[in-house]
Amino acid sequence: MSVSLGRSPFPGITPQELAQQLSGYQKAAKKLPLWHGTPGIYYPPTLNLAQASSEQTARYKASLVEGESLVDLTGGFGADTYFFSKRVTRVHYCEQNASLAEIATHNFQKLGAGNIRIHPGDGLLSLGRIKAEEGRADWIYLDPSRRREDRGRVFLLEDCQPPLPDILPQLFRAGRNLLLKTSPMLDLSAGVRQLGGVREIHIVAINNEVKELLWWLQEGYGGEATLKATDLAYPLPALVFTASGEASASAPYAMPLKYLYEPNAAILKAGGFKTAALAYGLLKLHPQTHLYTSDALAPFPGRRFEIRSIQTYKPGKLPFKKANVSARNFPETVARIRQRNRIADGGDTYLFFVRCMDESLQVLDGVPVPVQDQP
Repeated sequence: MSVSLGRSPFPGITPQELAQQLSGYQKAAKKLPLWHGTPGIYYPPTLNLAQASSEQTARYKASLVEGESLVDLTGGFGADTYFFSKRVTRVHYCEQNASLAEIATHNFQKLGAGNIRIHPGDGLLSLGRIKAEEGRADWIYLDPSRRREDRGRVFLLEDCQPPLPDILPQLFRAGRNLLLKTSPMLDLSAGVRQLGGVREIHIVAINNEVKELLWWLQEGYGGEATLKATDLAYPLPALVFTASGEASASAPYAMPLKYLYEPNAAILKAGGFKTAALAYGLLKLHPQTHLYTSDALAPFPGRRFEIRSIQTYKPGKLPFKKANVSARNFPETVARIRQRNRIADGGDTYLFFVRCMDESLQVLDGVPVPVQDQP
């Protein structure tokens, strides 16, 4: 029987509340291990916990800031706020959900975070009061809501609540640096145009899924934005480049050699295709085929394969009955490839259908190289 349908063994604790705590405790084991391992932590409703940053991404965000003061305008469960407090002298936590703010306050005490000041209520109103008392903050962090009752989930800046382009002047009056989190679906070039003053864009992925886009806006900055693409599951530094540097780069090319490399989702989102080849000493298969090759195994923030066989694509002539199929710069979709060649999905075989530098269509059969075997 579900705990929420039974009787609570604790006086003053309803079965529903007990079920919420047990569920939160279980979910925090992987997502927020520090909270999971700290006695006395109180967990919020499932939706609030689902919307909270993971400990991995919260630690990453905190690594981007330092100084005397930071205002977190959208504190939520408090994961980001807590790690900001390890980097900044004074941190202001703002949250319009009074119940969630109370939970965060309790947890900050259990975690021993004594330099966080709590501001229940509208974050922008709290920001005005904080500025009046302390002056401009070194940093303002904002993760605007991307859920709207009339549209569901949204990703454009103007559709967020509050709309980011509209409040930027107000934010800069209260802080010297802004750190903004936006939807992973937001187009990077569009974001740069709309926001202005973008110093860095951090494209953060975990296990080949882009989790966050982080934008560092600095007062008076008029230079080009630096892009930093990282997958936190790989023990390698971020790929760092600029759009102009990528455009002017000249990558080397080759036909498939012994090893094949597939860039992670952060690099694909950032568009650092030629930069990645140069950074890791690899050869691209084709200007529009964003896969790489080499004779010797190299470290790479993405999937790596040892190529078992290479054959020119001849529809209906392939010997594979079951495989994981990918198509890169190829005239047929994965669904069409499977249909024409009667290849079922799954198994231990990995097939890449690609266009190579000589414009030939090739099928590469690869064996994955484990991530832990990174040199």
